[in-house]
Amino acid sequence: MKYSAVTFTSSAMEEWQKDLLVAELANLGFDTFEDQDQGFVAYVPSASLDIQALETLLLNEAGDYDLSYDVQELEQQNWNQLWESNFSPIIVDDQCYVRATFHEDRPEFPYQIIIDPKMSFGTGHHQTTSMMLSFILENDFEGKRVLDMGCGTGILAILAAQRGAKDLLAVDYDPICVESVKENKVLNNVPNITEKLGSKEAIKGLKFDVILANINRNILLDQLEVYAQDLGSAGDLYLSGFYDGEDLSILTEKAKSLGFDYQDKKVLDTWCAAKFIKA
Repeated sequence: MKYSAVTFTSSAMEEWQKDLLVAELANLGFDTFEDQDQGFVAYVPSASLDIQALETLLLNEAGDYDLSYDVQELEQQNWNQLWESNFSPIIVDDQCYVRATFHEDRPEFPYQIIIDPKMSFGTGHHQTTSMMLSFILENDFEGKRVLDMGCGTGILAILAAQRGAKDLLAVDYDPICVESVKENKVLNNVPNITEKLGSKEAIKGLKFDVILANINRNILLDQLEVYAQDLGSAGDLYLSGFYDGEDLSILTEKAKSLGFDYQDKKVLDTWCAAKFIKA
C-alpha cells in the first residue's frame, strides 16, 4: 500500500491548535503524525487522500495563524524506513516498557509490550494511549471480559491481558489494525484476544466487565449508548481521545444520562482520559 506524506508548515500555530487539526485530519483517514520544528507531517494511504476534503477542512479551521501544506507520495519501502527510524521505546509509570521487535529486551520491567510498527495508531507514544495504559496499570483486570474499541495495534488489550483479563475483544474499522492485532498478540503471547473488523454494530448484544475506548469525542458520543447496553453492572468504562474541559463535560453529561458515574481523569498536554463506572 502506498502512503502520502502531507507536510503542514506554520510559523505561528500553537500546540493546542495543532492538536485540534490533527484530530480533524484523523477523521479524514490520516493515521500517523510526526512533529517538526514549524508544523508536522501527516501520513495517509494515497488512495484515501481527498484534496478537496482537505481544502474544505483547512478553510473551516482557518484561524489566526498561517498554514501551508505540501504533498509527497511515498514508496512502501521508504515508509517502513521512516516508521522504524522514528519509533523509540517508551516507559509508562515505571512499570510498562513498550518496544518494537528491533529494540532490546528489558525484562526488569513488570510488563513489556512488543509492537510491530505498522501504519496505525496505538504504539503508546500519543498522550491518550499512554494515559489509558496508566489506567490499566492502576486498576483490577483479573478475570475480566474486556473490550478494546478502536484498538489500533491492540496495545491496550495486550496490557489488559497481561494484567489478568480473561477474554478480550479488539475491534477496529481499519483492516490494517485488525491484521496488526493478529500479529501483535502472537508477539506478546496473549492468545485470548479476539480481533474483529467493524464499529459499534460489531459489539451490540455482547457483554463486558470493562470497556476501553480511545477514539475521539464525536465517535465516543455516538457509541456511548451501545457501551451502556454492553457493560455489566458496576463495570468500568475508560475513555480517551478528547480534550480536558468542554469535551470531558459533554462526554460526562452524556454518560450520566446513560447510567454512568464519573470517577476520575488524567490530563496530559490538554488531552484527557477518564474513568466511569456503570451504576
